[in-house]
Amino acid sequence: MRAITSLITPHMTVRTRFAPSPTGYLHLGGARTALFSWAYARRFKGKFILRIEDTDLERSTPEAVQAIIDGMQWLGLQHDEGPFYQMQHMDRYRAVIAQMLTDGTAYHCYASPEEVEAMRERQRAAGEKPRYDGTWRPEAGKSLPAIPAGRQPVVRFRNPLDGDVTWNDAVKGSITISNRELDDLVIARPDGTPTYNFCVVVDDWDMCITHVIRGDDHVNNTPRQINILKALGATLPVYGHVPMILGSDGEKLSKRHGAVSVMEYPAQGYLPEAMLNYLARLGWSHGDEEVFSMDQFCEWFDLDNLTKSPAQFNPEKLAWLNNHYIKLADNTRLAALAMPELERDGAQLAGGPDLSAVIAVLKDRANTVNELADAAMLFYRQPQPDPALLTQHLTDPARAALKQFVAAAPAIDWTKEAIASLIKQVLSDHQMKMPQLAMPLRLLVTGQLQTPAVDVVLTLLGRNVVLDRIAQHVS
Repeated sequence: MRAITSLITPHMTVRTRFAPSPTGYLHLGGARTALFSWAYARRFKGKFILRIEDTDLERSTPEAVQAIIDGMQWLGLQHDEGPFYQMQHMDRYRAVIAQMLTDGTAYHCYASPEEVEAMRERQRAAGEKPRYDGTWRPEAGKSLPAIPAGRQPVVRFRNPLDGDVTWNDAVKGSITISNRELDDLVIARPDGTPTYNFCVVVDDWDMCITHVIRGDDHVNNTPRQINILKALGATLPVYGHVPMILGSDGEKLSKRHGAVSVMEYPAQGYLPEAMLNYLARLGWSHGDEEVFSMDQFCEWFDLDNLTKSPAQFNPEKLAWLNNHYIKLADNTRLAALAMPELERDGAQLAGGPDLSAVIAVLKDRANTVNELADAAMLFYRQPQPDPALLTQHLTDPARAALKQFVAAAPAIDWTKEAIASLIKQVLSDHQMKMPQLAMPLRLLVTGQLQTPAVDVVLTLLGRNVVLDRIAQHVS
């Protein structure tokens, strides 16, 4: 296995980038790419750049840009430079194209889209790979066709005709593509607008990007970009192409298939540290470590331990991690996250127990903040016990025991320990088992039969609330 040090040279400042297209929200695949690029820069005390590739004017939207930025902020993946927008660099791209035309590494092509498609149809019919046939490519001793009147040309890159493009991919290993498989790429449209692959090359060159970590759907773009970089005399970055994330059905997780916005996860009650930990393990490992902080991840992360095979999204594993981080989270923070959900559900927070204290009791069993809020509702709503359950559990012996509890309750300290001691005394005096008293007690004060420990629930609700609710059914 290649050692990570082979990707870093002395005195190199590592510079990585995340370069999403703002044609939709930030989904999990993009977030994982951003995480890996961010962590690699942090590992080597480098720079992480955010670049918005917004040249697709028909599909790019300000809302999508904001969704990307919101997702990055929620995850805590802070960029060191940017965000940069490609549409603000049009003059730079045009200047580079002009120089390439002068140098002969690019040329004007006047073939119409219909003519290009016709040549490809002929190639398909002949069993050949469809590609631009070089009609307008200047060559020594070659006569070019007459320029059609009124037709605006595209600009094509003069790709090498022979040889191979080989790079040592940081994830996939050595990859070789024959130049005969590549045609002369259009780098500027008839209106002068540069194309995606060309803008990426110029940006990576200008921004001194040293490591390009991206999804393996970009592998086919890499040989074209390498050839353009070489034509510009630019230093090549290290490329690492990360396998896709598959959905639970085995299909590629993408904007068009099964992927949801990263911002759906805070809405569902997930914590960013759980999401980061989960994404880090999708296609990367450090021994058997499953749970780790981002500081640990940045210390351990390298490209050698990225897998070559796709990772599969597992919602159950994410929920398990989220439960772990909820247990560790500050109760005040969790209360602030749960409060909007409680308010939407009509919780009567005023006059109720301290929400942070309630969270402390409930959080061990919650997989999401939303589950935590649902569980907390029993402390912030008026109970409405089911009459059938009251008939079943509020027996005459239970009534007698509850009356003793109510009579003694005003004289004790209202603490968990004192309440537990009183309940134990009542059970002993009435020769009852715990469920015979705890079940009707829970039902009267919360409307539910399943709650946390009854002494804890009574402590949180407060003496006056508990005695008032019992009195509504036991006199």
